[in-house]
Amino acid sequence: MSKATRMTKQKKVILEILRNADCHPSADWVYEQARKIIPDISLGTVYRNLNVLRDSGHILELNYGSTYSRYDGNPENHYHFYCEKCHQLFNVKIPVYEGLDKMVKETTGFDVRNHRTEFYGICNECKARLSSSSLM
Repeated sequence: MSKATRMTKQKKVILEILRNADCHPSADWVYEQARKIIPDISLGTVYRNLNVLRDSGHILELNYGSTYSRYDGNPENHYHFYCEKCHQLFNVKIPVYEGLDKMVKETTGFDVRNHRTEFYGICNECKARLSSSSLM
């Protein structure tokens, strides 16, 4: 991080929370976790630091058309699956298809830095619930 965006205690705590989360939490969830470590941290401080961490490439901000964003402590390009039933967000552990960047560049002439792909559908847990309820 540059001097203008030095790693403060608040940023360290927020980054650590996101890197250790097994979900893609909202800012409110991050705030609740951060308050356990820094009781006097404000929600505004959490939002500002999330934006700084996003802008500096330390985290990803994910927006799926809801009224709030979710955050990912893994800034490496990877795919996500969004369950349309339970609204959970999952990491998809498959290699990122770099050929897609090349294809777009060859087709458009654009300089592609990366791409983001999301998959939408129903997760296994929701599928199981749906199939068990249809058996009744």
